Amino acid sequence: MKASDCWIGVWIIANHSPKGRYKIVAVLPAFTVPGPNKPKHMDSYFYTSFHHLSALQKDGFKLWDASKDEVVISHPFFALGMADGPALTHLNGLVGHMGYNGCRMHCGLRGRQKGNNKHYYPALMKPMDAPDDHTDADASAVSQTAPPSTEQYFQDLKIVIEATSERAYRLARKQTGIVKPSILLGIDSKHRFPITSCWGPDIMHLLCLNIPDLLIPLWRGESHMVHWPDSVQTWAFAVYADDDTWQRHGALVAAATPFLPASFDCPPHNPCEKLHSGYKAWEHMGYFYILGPGLFHVDFAKPYFDNFCYLVRGVHIMNQHEITLQELLEACDCLLEFVKGFEALYYDRRPERVHFVLQSIHQLLHLAWELF
Repeated sequence: MKASDCWIGVWIIANHSPKGRYKIVAVLPAFTVPGPNKPKHMDSYFYTSFHHLSALQKDGFKLWDASKDEVVISHPFFALGMADGPALTHLNGLVGHMGYNGCRMHCGLRGRQKGNNKHYYPALMKPMDAPDDHTDADASAVSQTAPPSTEQYFQDLKIVIEATSERAYRLARKQTGIVKPSILLGIDSKHRFPITSCWGPDIMHLLCLNIPDLLIPLWRGESHMVHWPDSVQTWAFAVYADDDTWQRHGALVAAATPFLPASFDCPPHNPCEKLHSGYKAWEHMGYFYILGPGLFHVDFAKPYFDNFCYLVRGVHIMNQHEITLQELLEACDCLLEFVKGFEALYYDRRPERVHFVLQSIHQLLHLAWELF
């Protein structure tokens, strides 16, 4: 962990236009937690800011409404709590991404263990010869699974908080996916969505960082992804394991810079030189989803390239400012096909590869459906 690490929370005013709501002048600071050590009790940092919000919701505050030419009383509504995967667990009180019920959307898909490892992976297909007790999950059904009802959430929470021993608590946490009551329960239900709808998917980290950080090491055949008795020599997808091929690919990425529009204010650098030393999210977006289809076509076998194109098409639709219903349905289908194809082509039911199927892959199933 870097010595400069810190944790920052901000308020985003959703009433502003998407073109302006993320400008510095429109973002309101909520809290800052200094590093370098990870905070042990994050709720203590959340509390002051949420307490202030709760007071404003209860008593209201005066605003000038120019359309009515009068002063109005506003009661702010809490829409969504957004964070990357590890940080969101502090806000929603659910288990982390390696938990048995590790989905951030709390869909209920049970993870699969790898040997005696304590981590669970959200693979839809059961590993061959695995002793676990649940069969294949239907990808289409999982993608359309809504978060549990408020009633179900409180029933599960009751099981957790009424645990009378450490062992009972651990069992309840595993089965329900709940670690603790969410601090969002302190917000009056009139001024927020139902508790299980108070957090959403994280499209920036997911698409620009998590997915590339998973796929590129697989394509490179990096040693930390190879678990015994697997061998990179059996990986038909490790097209860049050869350094000469990787260097040639990186040179093509760098050579594409003069042909990108001026609106691409941060063109992707040569991934061979900078991928692990400060590659920005916008660079990942340009490299992976814009240059990628043209460059990967040269090196990928057709099944792997077709699978990648499903991902690209789904991502392109999800990043549009406006999305029609027909496009949204297309995005659902594309991301569903990518996830199914990824498991079939990369993981292939092999127990030594189940760690390929991370929550970042699973979250793609929910991404488009969250907009309905």
